[in-house]
Amino acid sequence: MKTYKIALIKGDGIGPEVINEAIKVLNKVSELEGFNIEYKEYLMGGCAYDLYKNPLPEETINGCLEVNAILFGAIGGNKWDNLPREMRPESGLLRLRKALEVFGNIRPAMVFEELTKASTLKAEIITNTDLIVVRELIGGIYFGQPKGKDSDRAYNTMIYTKEEITRIAKLAFDLASTRRKKVCSVDKANVLEVSQLWREVVTQVSKQYPEVELTHQYVDNASMQLIKDPKQFDVILTENLFGDILSDEAAMLTGSIGLLPSASIGGKVSLYEPIHGSAPDIAGMGIANPIAAILSAAMMLKYSFKENQAAENIHQAIVKVLKKGYRTKDIALFDAKNICNTSQMGDLIVKYLKEEI
Repeated sequence: MKTYKIALIKGDGIGPEVINEAIKVLNKVSELEGFNIEYKEYLMGGCAYDLYKNPLPEETINGCLEVNAILFGAIGGNKWDNLPREMRPESGLLRLRKALEVFGNIRPAMVFEELTKASTLKAEIITNTDLIVVRELIGGIYFGQPKGKDSDRAYNTMIYTKEEITRIAKLAFDLASTRRKKVCSVDKANVLEVSQLWREVVTQVSKQYPEVELTHQYVDNASMQLIKDPKQFDVILTENLFGDILSDEAAMLTGSIGLLPSASIGGKVSLYEPIHGSAPDIAGMGIANPIAAILSAAMMLKYSFKENQAAENIHQAIVKVLKKGYRTKDIALFDAKNICNTSQMGDLIVKYLKEEI
């Protein structure tokens, strides 16, 4: 029987709550599909700082490099906002991504038919939306040097090389080749030299994929088009900062940021996480939506372990639960028949992994 080793980083705030539900689902689906999972837990974020005065201990980095995949919850909170930047929880995540060399962040945004009323947009606008944001993850302005801040000014540097743009572009085109064969590259080439290089390199890479249609949009237009006509998009390819913003915007098409998973791939070990934050205002209340974390676990099964049937079973179980009318608080705005807490939602998904409606 196959055994997969997973590093768990539950993190801060609602991170432990949602990851615990993902573990429930992983345990059940592994039992049904006939493989084993071994877990080892590591610390990162504010919880790690509190214990070690370091948001990313060496033990965590080394442990993550020895497993098959990493499942991560969320980090941060106002408790640590006044720390020096290099000690804040978020710096731990940036350092881990860099250590893992995971350059490609895949963020799907699919509107469940059962949740069209949960979005603040009209149903006819969002119905059948199914897009992926491919975000370059370890370059750009978050990592560029020099950077600094003093009492009178602050500065950051956005840098990309041809090699960095080429590899993320290939990832996006490869994904599009398995979908609707459309890539929209998002940049700010009318203003930024970095974006001009981005557009040149992406256009060059596109010649290797003649079956995939390439279009370009400036980031300000793309942010508008996502709200105006999201169904026009298949794969959105963009750099680190723009991808961070656009993928959060795409989350609201689905009705809640608590529904969106992500995969950070292309490096030594892949990292899977919900795109939402630690939500300290609701931590410990048992109302967080675990679906994004559970879908992140499904992405792990698909991309890292090639357990495609197990991943599909999780997706279908979520659909069954939603069809039955069960909702966590964040997606119950217009359909509050069966509101359940975090743990109950996890239990229901486990239940419907095997049961038919």
